[in-house]
Amino acid sequence: MRELRIRPARAADAEAITELVQASSAYHGRYQSIVDGYLVTGAQVESTVTFLAEDGRGRVLGCYSLVPGGAELDLLFVADRAQGGGLGARLVRHMLERARELGLASVRVVSHPPAEGFYLRTGARRVGTVRPKPPKVPYARPELRWDLVDRTGDVFV
Repeated sequence: MRELRIRPARAADAEAITELVQASSAYHGRYQSIVDGYLVTGAQVESTVTFLAEDGRGRVLGCYSLVPGGAELDLLFVADRAQGGGLGARLVRHMLERARELGLASVRVVSHPPAEGFYLRTGARRVGTVRPKPPKVPYARPELRWDLVDRTGDVFV
């Protein structure tokens, strides 16, 4: 990945983000139901802190969406062709920097079960389990959190 830029997403990027989500092989098989019919809207992009990672040709390789009011990572996706090169970790670092700038003390994520190890490696800690919500989500999901300040209120670096 020679050229890569992370930029704020615009409402017009909603279709490309939807395509990224729908194409993810991580959500095939058992996990398909959670993305069936999932559609990212321009309003969703505009109401969240959403960033895209693009290659030198402007092709979307990844994205994340942070919901500041809920202090929650809503979406984090990396295109299958860009997996394994550190882009996911780079997007998490970028997201945590934005969260600190917004004054958030922590960020929550309800993880895709196979992604839990990835989030743990980026510094999140497991704080619980979210129950299944059939039929859309027929499996339990790990709940994790990144703490951005310590108990004294000091910001982590």
